[in-house]
Amino acid sequence: MDIAVEDVPAQNRFEARVDGDLAGFAEYMTTDTLIVFTHTEVDPRFEGKGVGSALVREALDLVRAGERKVLPLCPFVKAWIGKHPDYFDLVYDAPPSTVKD
Repeated sequence: MDIAVEDVPAQNRFEARVDGDLAGFAEYMTTDTLIVFTHTEVDPRFEGKGVGSALVREALDLVRAGERKVLPLCPFVKAWIGKHPDYFDLVYDAPPSTVKD
């Protein structure tokens, strides 16, 4: 199965398509330095066929080509990165808080 992934900035998401059909998407928000993944969804027709993994891998590869870091709020994206240590360098490392009571 050929899975094509592209960034669709007008909709703030990466889309995965199989034979032209929308198979899944990963929504995001951006700042000057971050891309925040908020939600990932795969059409039930394509679940269990590697669409979600291909979507996240390709999206992160596209992010890597730029200068932003990733903040994975989406549980799927966060779990995927956790299983692929070669993508750890993309994750935003927040400085320690200086808040005091």
